[in-house]
Amino acid sequence: MCPHCRAFITNRDRVCPYCHESVGTRAVDRRDDGPIGGFIPQRNFTTVLILLINFGLWAATVVASMNAGNQKALMDLDNYTLANFGAKWAPFILGRGEYWRLVTAGFLHGGLIHIAMNSWAMFDLGADVDDLYGTSRMLVIYFASTVCGFGASTLFSHSLSIGASAGICGLIGAMIALGMRRQNPTGDAIKQAYLRWVGMILVMGFLPMFNIDNFAHIGGLAGGFAVAYAAGERGRAGSPTEIMWRIAAGLCILITVCCFLKMYLSMGQTMQQ
Repeated sequence: MCPHCRAFITNRDRVCPYCHESVGTRAVDRRDDGPIGGFIPQRNFTTVLILLINFGLWAATVVASMNAGNQKALMDLDNYTLANFGAKWAPFILGRGEYWRLVTAGFLHGGLIHIAMNSWAMFDLGADVDDLYGTSRMLVIYFASTVCGFGASTLFSHSLSIGASAGICGLIGAMIALGMRRQNPTGDAIKQAYLRWVGMILVMGFLPMFNIDNFAHIGGLAGGFAVAYAAGERGRAGSPTEIMWRIAAGLCILITVCCFLKMYLSMGQTMQQ
C-alpha cells in the first residue's frame, strides 16, 4: 500500500503509479527476524506492542476490580481500581503533584467496549503515522499527545478520565499536519480524510451515552498536530536529525517506564491520603 495515497501497489514499485510519490524500497509486509517480531508484521510492530501493553493493563485492572467485588468489571471498571492504576484525576494531579498520571491514564480503559474501539482505531492509524513519520517521531507524537490531552483534561475537567483516545487523536492531528505540509492534491486528500475523523469524534463527544472526555481529545489533537507539524516526515536514516528523534523517543519510553514505576509504588495509597 502506498504510504502517501494508500493505493494498493506492488513491492517492486519505487514510485506510486497513482500519486507519483516516491515509496522507496520498503516492503510493508516484511517481518522482523526476532522471536517476537516474526509474529507481527513490521508495519504494525510498534502499534501492536502499544496495544499489548493496553490489553495487559486492562486485564490487570479487571482482575483487581473483580477481587474488590465488582462483578461487572469486564464491561465496567470501578473508579477506585482505575484511580489506583493511574487514571487522570485532577485533585490528585494538582493537589498531590501526581503528574505521572498524565502518562499512565493513556494506557487504561474502562471496559471491553472501550478498549476494543480504541484498539480498532489505533491499529490502522498507528501504522499510517509510523509509515510516514517513522517510529521515533510516532512515539514522540503519541507520548506528547497523551500528556497534552490529559493535561487539558486536568485543567478543564475534574472528573476521572482514562483511555488511549488522547494519543489516538494526536495521531489524527499528525496526519492532518502532514496534509497541510504537502501542498498537492495528495495532501488535500489526506487532510480532508482525517478532518472527517475529527468531525465524527467531536459529534460523538457531545452524545451523553458515550461519556467522552472532550478536553482530552482536543488537547491530544492539538499536541499531536503541533509536534508533527514541527517534526516533518522521516529523513535519511543515520542523519543527525533522525538520531535526535531516536534519542527523543528513547526519553519518552524512559519517562513512561518511570511513570508506571511511580504508579506501582503508589498503589494502595490512592484513597488513603
